[in-house]
Amino acid sequence: MAFSPVKFIAPENAQEKEKRLARSKSATLTEAELRIMNVLWDRGSATVHEVLEALPARPALAYNSILTIVRILEKKGYVKHVKDEDKRAHVFMPQVNRKDATRFEVRHLVSRFFGNSREQLVLNVLEETSIDAEELDRLRQLLERSK
Repeated sequence: MAFSPVKFIAPENAQEKEKRLARSKSATLTEAELRIMNVLWDRGSATVHEVLEALPARPALAYNSILTIVRILEKKGYVKHVKDEDKRAHVFMPQVNRKDATRFEVRHLVSRFFGNSREQLVLNVLEETSIDAEELDRLRQLLERSK
């Protein structure tokens, strides 16, 4: 049996390992971010405590989790905050409206899964068996209006 030398691999330094393992920052919204944005879009503005009270009990989010998420949303440009002197708290407000965020997410979906083909997206939706006759009729009307 022939001896096969093992190639020595130098250990990574901490920064290289962190870079390799770090999740890439995404401009799209995570599920938790979307839950919080829905509260802010519905209310117009809210403190972290008000967001916590407005969220459904399941799945539960802790106060610190909501604070972390709104800070991430602020870095992404989705929200901004102002200091409310009466409440001695930050009040967060949406900077991106729901319609623009939805369009961005759809463009991202079309790009990622359908090779930038809106046609492929529509065909995928139409091939779905759970579409009822009313939905198909509305789609036909929209297509007719867009001609």
